[in-house]
Amino acid sequence: MVIDAEVCENQAVLCVRGEIVYGAVEALGGALDRLPAATDSIVLDMADVTFMDSVGLRFLQELDDFGCRHAIPVRVINWRGQPRRVMEFAQQDRTGATDRDEPVDEPAAAFTAGNGATVFSAVALERAEAVDRLSEQVQQLQQALASHPVIDQARGILMAAEACTADQAWDILREASQHANVKLRQVAATVVSSIEGVAMDEPVRDALKSALARSRAARVRKA
Repeated sequence: MVIDAEVCENQAVLCVRGEIVYGAVEALGGALDRLPAATDSIVLDMADVTFMDSVGLRFLQELDDFGCRHAIPVRVINWRGQPRRVMEFAQQDRTGATDRDEPVDEPAAAFTAGNGATVFSAVALERAEAVDRLSEQVQQLQQALASHPVIDQARGILMAAEACTADQAWDILREASQHANVKLRQVAATVVSSIEGVAMDEPVRDALKSALARSRAARVRKA
C-alpha cells in the first residue's frame, strides 16, 4: 500500500493506493505525522484502494483519532469496489437501508465506532462469494471432464466414417453444436447412440449433415 500526500491551502489530501491489509495502519500513522502543523482538514481518497480486510477498521479509526487529537475534520471519499461494499454493508446495518447509487462519502467516524462486527462479516461475505465462484468453476470443469469419454467416442466414430483427423472431427461436432444450439456433449452422445440405431433428433441431425458437408468440401479443396 502507498499513501501519496498533497497539501493545498492547509487541506491535506491523502491518496491511498493498493490494499489496506497488515501494516496499513502504521503507514497511515507515518503519513499523518508528516503533515504540516498548519493542516486544518484531511481528506482520505480511497479511489485506488483495491481491497480492504478487517485492518480497514483500525485504519479508519487511526484517521479519526488523529482528527480528534488535533481538532481538525476528516473525510473519507471515493469508496469503490470491494472496500465500498464493505462500507455499504456497514451503512446498511446502521440505517436499515442503503442507496447503492449514491457514493459513500462521510466522516471516517461514521464508519468506525461500533461497526467492527459488520466489517468482519462483510469481508467474510466477500470471500464467501469468491469461494462460491471457484466452486462453480470446479463443477464446470468436473462436468467437462465427465463429458470427455463420449466426446472422444464420437470423434472416433467420425474419424472412421469420414476418414478425417481428430481436429476435423472436433470441428464437425462443435459446428453442429453451435447450429443446433445444444451442448457439444449432447451432439456427441447423439452420434454415439446413432451407431446403436437410435434415431437422431431432427435439429441435431440437420446440423450434423451441414457440418459434415462443409467438412467434406473443405477437405476436397485442400486435396
